Amino acid sequence: MSKQITTISFFKYTSLSNKAWGFKMMQFANKDLRKVDGLSFYRLMGSGKGRGFNPMPDWSIYCLLQVWESEEAANIFFTSSDLIRRYNNHTDELFTLYMKNISAGGTWVGKNPFEKAADLDPNLPIAVITRATIKWNWLLKFWKYVPTSEEGLEGNDGLIYTKGVGEVPIIQMATFSLWKDFESVKQFAYKSKQHQEAIKKTRKYEWYSEELFSRFQPYKSIGTWEGRDLLIF
Repeated sequence: MSKQITTISFFKYTSLSNKAWGFKMMQFANKDLRKVDGLSFYRLMGSGKGRGFNPMPDWSIYCLLQVWESEEAANIFFTSSDLIRRYNNHTDELFTLYMKNISAGGTWVGKNPFEKAADLDPNLPIAVITRATIKWNWLLKFWKYVPTSEEGLEGNDGLIYTKGVGEVPIIQMATFSLWKDFESVKQFAYKSKQHQEAIKKTRKYEWYSEELFSRFQPYKSIGTWEGRDLLIF
């Protein structure tokens, strides 16, 4: 099985100057990231207001998704890179989750970057990443339906955290969600009427020109988010 791991990092900024720095790094961090040893794929992403999909930007939270050839390569980056040191100097919180891919279908900018690296353990936390490029002619209908499709998330005891992120506002969107176990994911995916209706509409109208759905087994974390380690619940 593959030694590949995936990390997702969330950065939180509070002051106006640090928010401006975080926005600037959406462009300038690429210079450093392109040179990182053992990094096979990465995406810098902004976020939307609230927790789910939202076309209005959240200037306080940014996200970095990275796919690594090995955990050793990731450890070197997070413990000794100048880029992470600079992020630590400007963020109020920086939380990183280490994950092994369980399954992934679809493409992200023309390829599937995730290799299977673990079998599902249904009793451990599960992370889900979805990503889609929305067709221009369906943008209005898609965004009008988003609030309805997310109703099943409210008050869901199995959901630890979720956030809507994306590379290009409004058009290229992704979601990250962290769940207590596989049963929690199934309860939402197969028993939420809103989610089921969203799947039907997606198939009927073909909203997306590209999409990817992936599941991961988180196994390690660094830092805190909203004052706690999300893997401890």
